[in-house]
This record gives sequence, structure tokens and C-alpha cells, in this order.
Amino acid sequence: MKRLLVGAMALALGAVPVMAQSLEDLNIQIHGYATQGFLYTTQNNILTTSSSDGSPAWTEAVVNITSQPNPKLRVGVQARYFMLGNLGNEITLDWANADYKVNDKFGVRFGKVKTPSFLFNEVEDIDPSYMWSLLPQGVYPLTSRNSNLAHYGGVAYGTLKLGSNLGKLEYRGWGGERAISSSDGYLVNQREEGITFPNGLNGTMYGGALRWRTPLAGLMIGASDVKDNVLNSAITYANPIAVPGMGTFAGPFSGTNTVQPFNIPNYFARYEKNKVMVAGEWARLPYSVALDIVVPPLVAYGVPYVQTKFRVDQKSWYGMASYKVTDKFTAGVYQSQSFNVQAALGPGRYSKDWAISGRYDFNSFLYAKVEQHLIDGTEIGYDFTSNNVTPGAASPAMYPNTKLTILKIGVSF
Repeated sequence: MKRLLVGAMALALGAVPVMAQSLEDLNIQIHGYATQGFLYTTQNNILTTSSSDGSPAWTEAVVNITSQPNPKLRVGVQARYFMLGNLGNEITLDWANADYKVNDKFGVRFGKVKTPSFLFNEVEDIDPSYMWSLLPQGVYPLTSRNSNLAHYGGVAYGTLKLGSNLGKLEYRGWGGERAISSSDGYLVNQREEGITFPNGLNGTMYGGALRWRTPLAGLMIGASDVKDNVLNSAITYANPIAVPGMGTFAGPFSGTNTVQPFNIPNYFARYEKNKVMVAGEWARLPYSVALDIVVPPLVAYGVPYVQTKFRVDQKSWYGMASYKVTDKFTAGVYQSQSFNVQAALGPGRYSKDWAISGRYDFNSFLYAKVEQHLIDGTEIGYDFTSNNVTPGAASPAMYPNTKLTILKIGVSF
């Protein structure tokens, strides 16, 4: 409720100066899109879908309303319906903010605002604006798009001219609260292991980004860094717990989840000229987690909880290129890699993905995308359900590689 009030306050405060204006003066615009995707994998099921049988369980619809009552003030809100396999099937608030731009050098927006980190984060929610069906998943995980896209708080931004021979420098600084819902894709495997997060994960965060528009036309080089302070959160654990020498205890149990503060550094570059686009990006996601589960029978013996600790240190990067073959058809390719250097050796430690993509725009409203992925490794994109059992295996397991075909059609307005 508190976070909804933040968004509502942003819109209300932005609207105060314009309440006496006519509707024509408000410059109201309504835009959006809807997409339907189909996924097929040769072996493993991916992104919580039954893709090895062919799955149409990927539907998305977005609507945004913006108003610009005067040249310096813009207010807006965007809602999203999302369903992907076992995730979503709900309407969420992407963003709702008021934006006041004093001049090119300084502006501020507040409410639920897009987090301006990474290369694509501010446009990740606008599928018609880029050619890929799936952005590189090590940096832009589809199942966590809503949590990564925005935060509750504010952003200060601007552009500084560095001189005719040095280009321009765009800056962003932000802070507020990050909210990861209990149904987020980051928590899929935990839920399948019996761990639920009734209130999700919430914590303060702040960061900054710089983008240098170099004197070489079309070349941009940038970097960002985010500091996350994820607060302790309540958890429940449904499965039995075996304690050596003391037997097995039946759940459910209560407990806490503690994530140590961590940074997410990121470096990127993009070059665009005429029909060509080339880009690359590197990011690191390191964090440590402690799960403390209270087992009441043990408390009587002076044991306050059963603790599990683990650490993730994910390093991801990609290189991509696209070429506009005709006015209506664009082709592209990228190679993406991700490694959790804290994981045990084997396919679960890494993911290497070659993607070949094409997009055809029938007109300004209707488009289609087709994409082929060759994926080696199982570090990202998979959940450990019984749907991914290798024939003959006694427990859930996955093939070390798979081929993923994506067909997607979209309409925008």
C-alpha cells in the first residue's frame, strides 16, 4: 500500500498546477502494445514453460498514459499484463511518475521511476522499440523484468556539453526502494524447494550512471553502478527438515532471509550509423544469502535456528550487431555468456547463448519477430521442476544444452 501511495502522490503532485486547465491543454497521449510469443525447445523446458512440447504461454500487454501540461512538466503511468509459463498472469504497475525538466542540464522525476542503469533498462519495457525477442538473459532476465525495471523514489538527470571536440556527457543519479515481489522469477527455484517469501524482498538502493556521447557520431560509451541494501525478509519453509542425531521434523516452519548489501557494476557501449548497430555490455551481480529457519522442537535444546548460507557471483557479458536489410526487415545476432563463479563446475555454472534474430514490420502498427537460440549450459533461464527430468534420472536434471526457437507477433498503438 505504501508503494502504491508513492506513485499516486507523484501523479497528484504533478497534476496540481494544471487542475484549472482544459483537457486540450493537458496534451494527453495513450500508447501501448500487445505481444504473443511461442517457444519451442529441443530438450529442456525453459522460462517456466512447457517449451519442449511447444508453448504459447507468453503473453504481454502494456498501456501507458502521459500528459504534458506545460513544456517542463510531464506526468504518466504505465500498467502491464504479463503471463509467462508459471509466472505472472496478473496486472502490475510498471511505473507512475512526475517528471520536471528545468533545462537540458537538470531534471528530476519521482514516484515509481525507471531505474536508468544498464544499456537497455529504460527501454526494456517497450518491445516495439528493439528487434530482439529475448534480450541477453544474463543481464536482462525476462522473468524479473518488473522488479529490475523500476524503483520507488527519484532520479536526477541531465546532459552536459563538453565542447565541440569532446561530445556530451549524460548523467543519472537515483535512490529509493527496490521491491521484488514474492512471485518474481528470481525466487522460482526457492519456491519449488518449499521456501516462500510472503512479503517479497524490499530494500533501499541508490546508484549513478554516465553516458558519453563521443565526438564520433553514433558512438556512446557508458557505465553504471547500483548499491542494493536488501532488508531482511520473512520466509516460510514447507518441507521436512532432517537434523543429524535428532531426527526429521515436519513443517511448515518460519524464518528469515538475509541478503548482505552488494554492488552491481556495469559497463556498456553502442555504435549506430545508417543501417548498422553494434553494442556490448558487461555486468556483475554478487550477493550472499543466509536462510535462518526456526524449528520449534530444537529451540528447547538451545538451537535457535537451522541456517543455510550460499553466495552467488554472476558475471555476464554480450556482444550484438544488427543490420537493417530493408525498410521493413532487420536482422541481427548476439553472443551472450554468463558465469556464476561461486557454483560447482559443470553446466549449472554457466550459460552461453548464440542468438540469430529477424524482425519484419508489416506497417507502423504490426510487426513479427523470429529468433533462434543455441544455448550451452543451464545457469540461467531454467527452473528445477520435474518437467526437466532427464530420461532415466532419479531426480530433476537437465540436458547441458538445448535449442530454443521463438516466434513473436506484436501490435502497437
